[in-house]
Amino acid sequence: MPDVRTVPLPADSRLHALRRPGDFLDCYGVASAMSPRAAAGIITDFPDWARGLLQVRRLVTSPFGLSQDGPEAPDKVGPFPVEYDDEAELVAGFDDKHLNFRVSVMSQGGQVSLATWVDPHNLGGRLYLAAIMPFHIAIARNALARVARAPAVA
Repeated sequence: MPDVRTVPLPADSRLHALRRPGDFLDCYGVASAMSPRAAAGIITDFPDWARGLLQVRRLVTSPFGLSQDGPEAPDKVGPFPVEYDDEAELVAGFDDKHLNFRVSVMSQGGQVSLATWVDPHNLGGRLYLAAIMPFHIAIARNALARVARAPAVA
């Protein structure tokens, strides 16, 4: 099993500009020289067990009017609109009723990192974040393990 570790958010990540007290931020890293775009493609190609969890999420959250597939956008990775993409970092995500979130996939120094920033707007956003946290951690760690096992591509 690849060694997926909790790591600090890289100093030059664009997520630093979003971060405020009270926001959620986590970051995991794994050894890989894969480009951010290629890694993001693997990360958002969820395994069947994660797709099942996302279906449960869809059923539970649809009565509350939360976004199910993300907004339309000319460039997306999985359901997430891409906001920024260069050779070192890809940032994707969107603002929803209950929270704003972005994910950053960075590649530098032989490591790919996956960071998630969340700004809950209200009690609903904080409850949602608390409810999904164990699943978020499992999905993020599994995603990076899949990145580490994949052949390195540009």
